[in-house]
Amino acid sequence: MQILIKGARVLDPGSMDEKKDVLIDGEQIAAILDPSDALPSDSVPSGAMPEHTGDMQVIDAAGLVLVPGLMDIHVHLREPGHEYKETIASGLAAAAKGGFTAVCAMPNTMPVNDNAQVTTFILEKARLAKGAKVYPVGAVSKGSAGSNLAEIQDMQQAGIKAVTDDGLPVVNAQLMRRALEYCNGLSIPVFVHAEELSLVNSGAMNEGPAATFWGIKGIPNAAETVMVARDILLSQLTGAHVHFCHISCKESIAAIRSAKQQGIRVTCETAPHYFTLIDEDVKDYDTNFKMNPPLRSNEDREAVIQGLADGTIDAIASDHAPHSKEEKDLEFDQAAFGIVGLETSLPLSLQLVHGGALTLEELIRKMAKNPAQILGINNDIIPGNRADLTLIDLNQKTIIDPALFVSKSRNTPFAGMVVQGRAVCTMVDGKIVFNALTD
Repeated sequence: MQILIKGARVLDPGSMDEKKDVLIDGEQIAAILDPSDALPSDSVPSGAMPEHTGDMQVIDAAGLVLVPGLMDIHVHLREPGHEYKETIASGLAAAAKGGFTAVCAMPNTMPVNDNAQVTTFILEKARLAKGAKVYPVGAVSKGSAGSNLAEIQDMQQAGIKAVTDDGLPVVNAQLMRRALEYCNGLSIPVFVHAEELSLVNSGAMNEGPAATFWGIKGIPNAAETVMVARDILLSQLTGAHVHFCHISCKESIAAIRSAKQQGIRVTCETAPHYFTLIDEDVKDYDTNFKMNPPLRSNEDREAVIQGLADGTIDAIASDHAPHSKEEKDLEFDQAAFGIVGLETSLPLSLQLVHGGALTLEELIRKMAKNPAQILGINNDIIPGNRADLTLIDLNQKTIIDPALFVSKSRNTPFAGMVVQGRAVCTMVDGKIVFNALTD
């Protein structure tokens, strides 16, 4: 089966930004053509091109932007063990609807992804789902208990792309050092959940005036930054690649910026809620605004946006964390941390472009190119590469409606928000896994 994407603005940061036709043949990009070019003679019969010609499907992409497939490197798919919140199939369908051709699945499942058998299970479930791809992330420690290293090399051979105990910090600095040394030899990054639990001290939202007003115990910025500082030093000591997850506050960003200037091998991500919302947006004990790290101050939000603009923050990831209504419909301090994000990440992030904080090219770097680079994956739009592609309509306005989510969970603080821009077609290995162009 061949697919011809006609007349799109093809934006591949650093290499291409112009109107092109892209020919897909099977799983690969076959050719990139000027709109005036004739198709390769062996592709289709000559003459005008209807919607389908033989085995070719033609997509009219005039006015749309074609980019390398978006990659979300921080997603909780919940399977195995918590299928009532999300399954691999439902999560990958939500990813495809959000424009993501691939996601990194965090290992805090039940059982934990700390061995090759669980890794293989996840990959097989993803293959059967026929949605977005999964790049599993294995646990640093057995059971994510922080005591002994997991079977990292076996998991890498089975298909993991990184390791983390996300959801929990690696408290023991010596264990983290050994993990970094080991993973450096395997050429895979260690994803860090930066949290000093003694400073969290059962807090439920950002420490500040808003927490005081609502009578909710606060979490200081230092709970994140102390661990960021520690693991920057361990990265410097070992020479290993540390990637910091869901960075939320100004002090962490300043530390990472300084580390990069010193040539230390660190990268980091933030999530859309940290540049869209602040702690003052928490109202009426609405637990859909409860996440970890918590929503910070407006000063922190501005620092996140500046960090994205100046390149300190490499990637935008959703930290998609589905929970059931029962887990959220509790008192604020008792409710589960986390929100869903796969279906809202791109529209929310596009607000940075519409508002002038980032160019579209910079945003696609954060959501496609840099995530791929962190994982060691080549997703350039060039002939011979896999056809993992996302078509974006920059102008379509929508209202975020959780009732329309493909995810099994609905825990979002963005219900009712008007956003501009969305993915309209997602292609994985040359197959269309989401298509809104026919709606």
